[in-house]
Amino acid sequence: MDKILVLLKLSPFCSNTIPNLEILERDKVLSFFNVYYTTHRRGIVGLSASLFLAHHSIPCILIERHVGTSIHPRARSVNARTMELYRSIAISEAVREAGTSLGPSMGMYSGTSLQEIIGPKPRSEKRGKFPLQGLFEKTGPEWGQWGTQDVIEPVLLKAARERGVDARFHTECINISQTEGNVTATLKNRSNNTTYTINSDYVIAADGANSPMREQLGVNRSGQGALGNFLNILFNCDLTDFVKNREFSICLIDRTEATGFFTAIDNHERWVFHLLYEPDKGQKPEDFPPEKCEELLRIVMGMPDAKIDIKSILPWQASVRVAEKFQIGRIFLAGDAAHQMPPYAGQGANSGISDVHNLAWKLAAVLKRQAQPSLLEMYETERYPVDVFAAEASSAAADERGLMDLRKNLRNIIGLVKRLHIMSGFGYIYSSRAVVEESTWPLGGVSWRAWSMPSVFLGLDGRPGSRVPHVWVEKEGKRISTLDLVGKGFVVLVGSGGQSWVDAVQRANEKIGGIEVPAFSIGPEGDIIDAKREFEVATGISSTGALLVRPDGFVAWRERRIPVDCQQRFEEVMRQLLGGS
Repeated sequence: MDKILVLLKLSPFCSNTIPNLEILERDKVLSFFNVYYTTHRRGIVGLSASLFLAHHSIPCILIERHVGTSIHPRARSVNARTMELYRSIAISEAVREAGTSLGPSMGMYSGTSLQEIIGPKPRSEKRGKFPLQGLFEKTGPEWGQWGTQDVIEPVLLKAARERGVDARFHTECINISQTEGNVTATLKNRSNNTTYTINSDYVIAADGANSPMREQLGVNRSGQGALGNFLNILFNCDLTDFVKNREFSICLIDRTEATGFFTAIDNHERWVFHLLYEPDKGQKPEDFPPEKCEELLRIVMGMPDAKIDIKSILPWQASVRVAEKFQIGRIFLAGDAAHQMPPYAGQGANSGISDVHNLAWKLAAVLKRQAQPSLLEMYETERYPVDVFAAEASSAAADERGLMDLRKNLRNIIGLVKRLHIMSGFGYIYSSRAVVEESTWPLGGVSWRAWSMPSVFLGLDGRPGSRVPHVWVEKEGKRISTLDLVGKGFVVLVGSGGQSWVDAVQRANEKIGGIEVPAFSIGPEGDIIDAKREFEVATGISSTGALLVRPDGFVAWRERRIPVDCQQRFEEVMRQLLGGS
């Protein structure tokens, strides 16, 4: 099996003749991921992609223009769905540990200074749950986690290297071209200025909001555009004693001298203040040198004698822009290259990670010749509407200046209710040729549904296109989630009386070339023990029903009861899903 190239940072493309050209290996997939340090970009998306591909036994080469992982604390939260994805590749605990220092951060406040907001608050050693954890704790085996990009990326990189990913830093892509049969990238080693090319079958481009790849391909974007302009001021200031046992997540400051919002980074000495500046009034980033920013920080902190050490000042935009296409020939856009959104619903990095998780299994199936290339078209079909909704939900949380709107009014309450599900990473249903539509006649499937929070409010009820429901079960004496049964390939999960399905799938595997689909019966005496038969209730199937679950954990097909010839039906479904006749 050839390799996939993952590039974490691109330079703007040029068409000049490249000297010192050296032809290297041919790779199966060429993937580009970018971490520009002038706006919010997602190197975490590229690192996650390399891990998901490695999980499917697709070798990767990881390319990063800079000398190491991000040093700036961007994306601060990992939602419950992303933690499930990390659980599926056995790194969720390491990610959770990396975000420990941010764990106590709770609450979003507004006022005229940090001193005025936090100073009067009583101290409490009681620790609250991660936002939405209590509401959605029965939805899955994991809950959301605080953690900034600069502490999570090293965890991902370590895991990637341990799993055989070839990570090459200080390397950039300087040209890209594609034909009907392959993609060719020209790479430059920035340490010695040598160049070489790699040919591949496909490219994943997650090279940031200003994606050179997207621009070269001529892909337009739509959306509201810029909502507000900010300077991300990362600084050190020892506030350990001030915030101890009254840690905060966000503090919005609105005053004549400066407006913006504080975000906690480690609850000790690392903080970020996002300073609003207004180009319409002639303001520009150069108007705010470190000395000016230090002065403004003391004002918004309400601490004139604070000792401040500014580490970086980076301009960024709160924007809503979505690419009109996610696939261009053999090149796929993901992350900020595909969709740019404000951070106020915690969707930037999380939606990008879901993008590449959705794409990774499809690429693996095609590269292993288990599926037709037409399966790859379902990436855009499935992810585009989800990402558009995430972008719109994120923008709805902003006020007229592009700041997070913390006002308690009817508009904001309605907006919060509408985006609650996407904030947790759930609540969407895929509809594509990679999902087999079912008949819900005559009552629309209402009588099949479990009347629970995951089912009623998030649609996690076993229907095709939804994430398979979570139920705690027992396997070989160990308590696991039903989600722990999926994630590597297709899996059939059947009710307590569905042994005929298990036998039929085993026979059918001999006819499905290059793919082995395991099948598990779940019930009081099944392969997987579910003493109260909660799985059947959660998934809307009878004791003889079955679910076919895709490698990404989404239900591809559901049969509520066993058909006359379950083997024939299963074979028909697999041919449809994998692009066969």
